[in-house]
Amino acid sequence: MTPHDVSIWTIESLPINRHISPMTADKHTTPALPKAPVARRNPVVLEQLGRTRTDSYAWMKDENWQKVLRDPSVLRDDIRSHLKQENAYTEAVLAGTVPLQEDLFKEMVGRIPPAEESVPLPDGPWLYGLRFEKDAQYPLHVRRPRKAGASEADGPEEILLDVNELAARHSFYSLAQAAHTEDHRYYVYAEDVQGSEVYRIQVKDLATGELCAPAVESSTGSFTLSPDSQHLFWIYRDDNGRPSRIYRRPLLGGEDTLIFDETDPGFFLSIGVSASRKWIAIERGDHDTNETLLIPASDPTAMPKVAAPLVRGERYSLTHWQDRFIVLTNAGGAVDFKLMTAPEATPDRAHWREFLPHEEGHFLLGVSAGKDHLAWLERRNGNTEIFTLSREDADRGDIRRHARHISMDEPAYTLSLLGVLEYDQPFLRYIYQSPTTPAHWYDYDMRTGEKNLRKIREVPSGHDPAAYETRRLFARADDGAMVPVTLLMKKGTKLDGQNPMLLYGYGSYGISMEASFSTTALSLVDRGVIHATAHVRGGSEKGWNWFLEGRATKKTNSFTDFISCARHLIAEGYTAPRRIVAHGGSAGGLLMGAVANMAPELFAGIAAQVPFVDMLNTMSDVSLPLTPPEWPEWGNPLTDPEAYDLIASYSPYDNIRPVSYPAILALGGLSDPRVTYWEPAKWIARLREEARGGPFLCQINMEAGHGGSSGRFARLKEVALVQAFALWSLKQAEN
Repeated sequence: MTPHDVSIWTIESLPINRHISPMTADKHTTPALPKAPVARRNPVVLEQLGRTRTDSYAWMKDENWQKVLRDPSVLRDDIRSHLKQENAYTEAVLAGTVPLQEDLFKEMVGRIPPAEESVPLPDGPWLYGLRFEKDAQYPLHVRRPRKAGASEADGPEEILLDVNELAARHSFYSLAQAAHTEDHRYYVYAEDVQGSEVYRIQVKDLATGELCAPAVESSTGSFTLSPDSQHLFWIYRDDNGRPSRIYRRPLLGGEDTLIFDETDPGFFLSIGVSASRKWIAIERGDHDTNETLLIPASDPTAMPKVAAPLVRGERYSLTHWQDRFIVLTNAGGAVDFKLMTAPEATPDRAHWREFLPHEEGHFLLGVSAGKDHLAWLERRNGNTEIFTLSREDADRGDIRRHARHISMDEPAYTLSLLGVLEYDQPFLRYIYQSPTTPAHWYDYDMRTGEKNLRKIREVPSGHDPAAYETRRLFARADDGAMVPVTLLMKKGTKLDGQNPMLLYGYGSYGISMEASFSTTALSLVDRGVIHATAHVRGGSEKGWNWFLEGRATKKTNSFTDFISCARHLIAEGYTAPRRIVAHGGSAGGLLMGAVANMAPELFAGIAAQVPFVDMLNTMSDVSLPLTPPEWPEWGNPLTDPEAYDLIASYSPYDNIRPVSYPAILALGGLSDPRVTYWEPAKWIARLREEARGGPFLCQINMEAGHGGSSGRFARLKEVALVQAFALWSLKQAEN
């Protein structure tokens, strides 16, 4: 679970333009700025732990916000009016960039194949996959009969789900999950029709094409199906937007049976079934602590039993393999995690035995198991590597020495472990990509080490990896830590200190910003842009300790790391002050707000998508979906004076200064349950009141949530808006 950030608007990074042609420059020429909306001030004095603060814009939070998430039409009229004024102002200020936005959008669409198909996933007699028809926004879920013992199709395609048809009935549509039953008779999917992440689960009979069971309402979108194809396990989302219970119901309808009731409001829930199909597993926990409960798949109506009781500060996950569990855990001070084994009959800690010892700097990320082989993913020196191990070698000691190893010879790249394709077969699937290299899908034979290239991401408008260059730099932080920075630039770019740059950052929840390929970056990089990603503390690019050094009492390291990266890039001649546009989303929007307050002189513009900027108020409101679960990440300002003071010292909304700020664009979503719409709206209003410079722009998507617009092309309009704002703010800084 990635609390504020399961779906930020723009996963791909957004670079900016260095050299603007005369025609493009004309598009950036804009008249005097229109008058900005002035939000009414209604000061509210808040007292907490003997501290007092004043919030003049608390009125922007609708007192019935829970209902607004489920039905945006009930938003209070005065709030709706203000948000519409903000949207109109942003549109007016950026009106001169509309032709540029259209050009960028067309270029980005041109890099996406009009029709596209995923690499099929084999399962028994079928090959399952997704397929986009020409120019379709949403995919078809399809399957084809499978040639016996092979990965080739042996018959016509069957359409399981036409997402375009479903989405046509709604202004927003998103699927969280879709899965077929083990007997291949039914297709189950979870749909969200407003962006609030309150999902409805539907069951479709594949023989008739009709829905065949009452819908499950108020779900988180997470579910699993029992291997006997008889039962649906699903997670309930309560009125505060939290996953609070797990139910089981007969697949084709019937009474819901409560099988787990979560009493800790700070815990997330997930549920799944092992690749061996022997165990159904429930995982509960927060960022520091978790435990797993097991249900034997042979008895799916049994109540879950704890595998290893919860120990505060320890995390573990179980992967069933043969007659044992592989335990991925940080127990015993294994900060970068280690692997243990436990008998499946007795998986408690007393029976854990060391399998792959902890090795600092080798951050273990995940495990996948097949009948006769095991695979794991680890991060070392900022890049990911895959290891595979045979059943015979598992008991020979020093398993790292006996394991096969998959890595790439590049300064920055990523390998994504998709997992073992079928439990009884030795084939593993992974994706390789880098900032210069489009994604490559490989099927890997764990017996022989042979790999089969299944697909290369197509760029219809053309792409030559040799025309680009990736670099990995290290910037010295204030305390001496070396912060990685990944650069993408046109080969031969002159480092004369004049290049504009988009500097992207995130730095929360241990989420690593991967060195991946971005089609949205290319049109601007092709004009001589340098794009940089600052891998600041709070992520896990250098191991789990990199995360621990950027959270809670050490959270400010994320902000000072980002500023150190900007200054290092300036010192090394890559760019210059006010030639940088900073970009981040969600918790990365917190980073944007913090650096705007701390070092506004460095930036020409700041793009903050669904920005988590009203921290002190949000972390003090226990009714909000993510407040109790996120106290381990930020601290609890309701009970801990030190946590209050620390958050108050950096919360972007509470630390605006009367100095000149760069242009700022804040984007939000009305139905967003993670970063609520009022955070960017309040932030922009207060910036206008207290800061100089700007302009300060706010745009709220009135028909979407945390992930912005749905659809593979529609989302690109928002990407184009952010890129056009970046170019526009650079031009403003020059003037």
